[in-house]
Amino acid sequence: MASIEQLTQQFIQQFGGEAAEIKAFHAPGRVNLIGEHTDYNGGYVFPAALTFGTTLLIRKRDDRQLGLATTNFPSSKSLDIDNIAYDEADDWMNYPKGIVYELEQKGIKFSSGYDLLFHGEIPNGAGLSSSASIEVVTAYALLTMEGQPTDTVQIALLSQKSENEFNGVQCGIMDQFAVANGKKDHAILLMCDTLEYELVPFQSGAYKLVIGNTNKRRGLVDSAYNERRAQCEQAVVDLQAAFPELKLLGQINLEQFNANKHLIKDEVVRNRAQHVVEEIDRVLRSMDALKANDLEAFGQYMNGSHDSLRDLYEVTGPELDAMVAAARQVPGVLGSRMTGAGFGGCTVSLVHEDSIERFKEEVGRKYTEATGLTPDFYVCSIGNGVEQLQ
Repeated sequence: MASIEQLTQQFIQQFGGEAAEIKAFHAPGRVNLIGEHTDYNGGYVFPAALTFGTTLLIRKRDDRQLGLATTNFPSSKSLDIDNIAYDEADDWMNYPKGIVYELEQKGIKFSSGYDLLFHGEIPNGAGLSSSASIEVVTAYALLTMEGQPTDTVQIALLSQKSENEFNGVQCGIMDQFAVANGKKDHAILLMCDTLEYELVPFQSGAYKLVIGNTNKRRGLVDSAYNERRAQCEQAVVDLQAAFPELKLLGQINLEQFNANKHLIKDEVVRNRAQHVVEEIDRVLRSMDALKANDLEAFGQYMNGSHDSLRDLYEVTGPELDAMVAAARQVPGVLGSRMTGAGFGGCTVSLVHEDSIERFKEEVGRKYTEATGLTPDFYVCSIGNGVEQLQ
């Protein structure tokens, strides 16, 4: 992890000037502990902010230019802050550009231009939400620099709007919300439909979260995601015979669903809906387990989540399944599941600290034998949401 002093030197190399006016901000990555493919169905998710993410160094300029650079890639650019537009060639820079654009749309008049240097510690393409981390830290930093209120719920909504409309990615609210509102040693029980949320203590003691990156690029996600959404919408239509007011699967409980699932004639559509309703129930049960400090029960709910995503929702794929199967064979692992959209990306496992080295060695070896791919592992702690460092 680069220090603020090192990043300050890189900032001055990139943009010149003195260190005195440079401010530093940080926004984390996030992992969803349980509750997958429930967000767009109006259900609960249970994400947590991580301790690693995106650090942003920022300084006012005396003109109307927006200077963008990163320590991660050689690309940098200077733009007119009053004339921001999407450009595919700008790649990652479209995330901070989208925030500037959305803030201007909200009537924020920038008093000057800015230089911004981003330092990202989130593995690219791992599904730990690097885009949300960039968006949220940019919004928080610019609002702070302009003396504007920094309401983290509003920042999450603005960041989601930027990703949806400026960048054209139809994500839900979970990523930006967790990044903006996380708290050290707490997970967030979030109702995606209403944005009601509760911070739930995650006292994992001797157990650590280990994120396993399959290093399988997620090629099927967009088409499969749209298909799953359509299937869930079809299930709602079928269930309206019993619940005329029903708009989203998250609005009925497991008992109501089980009594009426025969109304869903297509078996595949019924399986999709069953996963969603059972997964929402699992989220609530796992929250109760954590409140009772029952990590074993929480681990079992993690396992149940993955099995349902594999068998009913069919979004795991051979790589994620191979990694989870290997993880569950290691003593000291309470639970393991895929996290994120699926078809690659990452797993999250709850592992006793004494088993972590064995976990990395055994899961790494078995996974490579099964897939030919080399995984990466990250031992994580739960950290704060977006904040100013200096």
